Parts: sequence; C-alpha cells; structure tokens
Amino acid sequence: MSGMFSSLRRTMVEFRWMVVRGLLILTAVQAVLVAVLVGMAQLRKRREGPHGGFPWEEQPEVKVENGSSLELYPYGVRLYEAMHEAIENATECIHVGTFIWKDDETGRRFVDALAKKAREGVRVCVIFDGLANAFVSSKFKNFPDEIHTLHFRPIWGPRKLVNPRNLFRYHRHIMSVDGRVGFVGGYNIGSLYADSWRDTQIRIEGPDAREIENDLVDFWNDHRTPDLPVLQSVGDRSWDSTTVLHRNDPYMRMFPIRAMYLEAIDRASKRIYLTHAYFIPDRAMRAGLIDAVRRGVDVQVLVPEDSNHVTADWLARRYFWELLVGGVRIFLYRHIMIHSKTATVDGIWSTVGTANIDRYSMLGNYETNLEVYSEPLAAQMERMFELDKTNARELTLREWENRPLPAKAVERILESLGPLV
Repeated sequence: MSGMFSSLRRTMVEFRWMVVRGLLILTAVQAVLVAVLVGMAQLRKRREGPHGGFPWEEQPEVKVENGSSLELYPYGVRLYEAMHEAIENATECIHVGTFIWKDDETGRRFVDALAKKAREGVRVCVIFDGLANAFVSSKFKNFPDEIHTLHFRPIWGPRKLVNPRNLFRYHRHIMSVDGRVGFVGGYNIGSLYADSWRDTQIRIEGPDAREIENDLVDFWNDHRTPDLPVLQSVGDRSWDSTTVLHRNDPYMRMFPIRAMYLEAIDRASKRIYLTHAYFIPDRAMRAGLIDAVRRGVDVQVLVPEDSNHVTADWLARRYFWELLVGGVRIFLYRHIMIHSKTATVDGIWSTVGTANIDRYSMLGNYETNLEVYSEPLAAQMERMFELDKTNARELTLREWENRPLPAKAVERILESLGPLV
C-alpha cells in the first residue's frame, strides 16, 4: 500500500513539474513573440515614415440646460491653444492631471506657462503618472518649486516594484482652471499629440466644470505626500443631470465607467458609435453589442488599424470574428494613430473621456469620463465619427475569415494574455 502511495506522489510531482514547464515554455514563447511583434512594428513605422494630416473640423460650443457650455477638440494644436488661454486667464488655481508629460517643446511650454502663473500668485498643482513617465528625464520631472507636483507612484526600488497597488496607474488627462473651466479626454501633453495623433478632448465652462476640479482635488488629497498642501474645492457643485462625471477608483473598487457603457448599450434603439484606441471588450460588453444588433441597432466600432501598442492590437483581434458574425461593423483607422475614447448613442447620449474599453481602463486604472445627454452634442459626435470613417476602411467578415494562418496562430498563442489587459 505504501508503495502505491509513493508511486502516486511521484506521479503527482511529475505532473506538477510538467504543468510548470509547460507554463514556462508558453510564457517564453509569448515573450519572444511579443518582442518580435514590437520590433516588426517599429521597423514598419520607420520604413513608412511619418504620416501628415487627418480629417477634422472645428466644433462650435454647445450650451446645456444649467448654463454650462461644452466644446469638442479633435485636433491637438487647437486644444493646446485653448488650454494655454485658460491658464493665462487663471486668477486662483490651476490643477492638471495627465498620464504622459513629454520632455519636448510642447511639454516645456506647459511647464513654463504654469510656472509663470504660479509666480503671479495662482496656486498650481500637477499630477502625472510615475510609470508612464519612467523614461522622461529626471531633470525635466523636477518642476520649478512654485509648482506643487504629485509624481504618482514612480517605479524605483524593490519595495515599489513588488507593491500590488502599483498596478493601478493614473490614466486621467484632465485640467481645471479656477473651477470654472475644465478639460477631459484622451490627450496627453507632448508635441507628438499636437498634430500627429487623432484624439478627442472636451472643454467644459460653467457650473459643470466644478466636477473636474473636484476630481483633481479628491485624488490629490488621497495620494499627496506630506510635503504637499491639502486642497479645498471652491464653490458649489452642480446637481444638473445633463452632464455626469464618472471616476474609476481601483483602490476603492469603484468602476462606474463600465456600468455607464453597459447601460447606454442596453438602452440603445437606433445606433451605437464607438471610437477607441484599445478595444478589448469583456464578455458582457461583447454580448451587449451583439444583442443590440439583434434589436436592429446599427453598431459601429472605429479602432486603429495599427495602434502604438501592437500587443493590444493582437489581443483585440481575437474578438473580431465574434463581433463581425454578430453583425457589429468594424472600421480600421488608417495611417495615423487614433487615441480617442468616445461614444455616442441614438443621437442623444455621448461620452468623452480617458477610459479605453479594456480591462486596464474598466477595472484597473484611475480614469475619468464625462457623460452628456445633449442632442446638439451628439450630432457633433456623430459628424465627427462619420468624418473619421473617411480615413478608415471597413473590415469585412470574409476578409477576416481569410486572414493568413500565421496570424491565427499568433492570436491563439497570445490568447492567455487577454486577462492582463
């Protein structure tokens, strides 16, 4: 009997080692494959060179019921001009939060403008992510002393590397000036984004802008270091339901943006237009979109043909067949990176924000999205979507089914990485 148990234990040990070896081999193959894909993407970009220009239009302000005004910015040059104008007109406080802040002409211009206002007596507080800016020079990240700077969870030292909270990154792209003007959307700060990426930001002026300020103040106070001041929001916040600001907070396990999307998709009766830089929808999101098609809803999704994160592209593609068979139309934006995180439904509902439709944004990062009930704004969003489609091509089910066998193999090998993003 003891011999039988010894043999069983040996078998179990050998089986466990086989599983471990298999996982290690799979991980090694995936790592090599990701490295090859990244390398090929970089070679392709260098070979093709930079692409100039993309279709866009100026959008007029839209008034909402409580007196606030909204303005869409689909072009970074115009957005940065508006942000600098708001900074120059500040009299009390400026709060800026961004995922990436490049050490380039655009990035330095923002620092100089903020430092100038701080020397004039305006309180200036900025937040930027530590991991996203890990390779930005330390000299640049040491902003002038008059700017209060929260460098969120920089990655250095063993303790910080193994801290599980460091998985939650600050992915917001927002700014508030005097609590009366706010900006939220997909734009980081840098020259690349000014005219070489297609992105979307929305400017809010009036009572609703307090929500952007409150977002920044709350995050600052929750995560500030002892040497940084405690901030106070100024003025009353609006109860108007025309615009609602949703904030994901992974530490508090609050993820309203995903619920917002699922509710809007479930309510749709006519059309759903989604534009996302990284589109890796979970099971509930895919089921909601396909069910909407069954109800007769026109569901269209616009994504980059080749984004700046090739691994995310390949992970997204494993869901294309299910969506295409379900009747969802997929459009691939060509030649230039589209980084927008926007949606509009039924000519009534719209959202502009920082959250992608992937696991990182929906359940992992600090994100902010503005939800708006406004037919005039939705009309602009639909026009913007149709204009973007003039620089895109539609992916058909026949084309997808006939893709090369190596492409299918790559998708299958990378499939287990899906839960990570």
